[in-house]
Amino acid sequence: MVSLDLSTRECDGRVVVALCGELDVADAARVVAALAAVTGRQREIIVDLAGLEFIDSSGLAALACARKQARHAGGDVLLAAPQEQVLRFLALTRMLDVFSVHASVDEAAGGARRSRQAAVPVLQRRRGGLSRLFAIKRPADTSPEEGKHRNLRKRAQGARA
Repeated sequence: MVSLDLSTRECDGRVVVALCGELDVADAARVVAALAAVTGRQREIIVDLAGLEFIDSSGLAALACARKQARHAGGDVLLAAPQEQVLRFLALTRMLDVFSVHASVDEAAGGARRSRQAAVPVLQRRRGGLSRLFAIKRPADTSPEEGKHRNLRKRAQGARA
């Protein structure tokens, strides 16, 4: 059973590789090979993640490997339109700081002409929605000041022991 569909097309003179389904250990090698073949003929690759419902560490390693190959060839791999779960995984693994992530394929195609810094505001807007997921919640009866003092007391007790 194939859990991932992979297709290629052109958008504004750039190759777009669309991933649909689940990218896991079963399909990671196939994705690396396909992206390596594309890197051989086109340096800038846009990976359309709109149809990707799941990615694991093997899938992320496949994308990182493709990026490394593209960078050695003088190009890059741009990620476009990740779903919420995939975006969450990229944020948790801190890969949002590594890859250039765009809201759509069209934006990635336009962004490929600009520097990587130009994509940062898009990431900040998208990541703003995720920041609520990672917020640390304090008990309602604890103020930040009380928590700070409690931590200082714990450290002092640990130093005495």
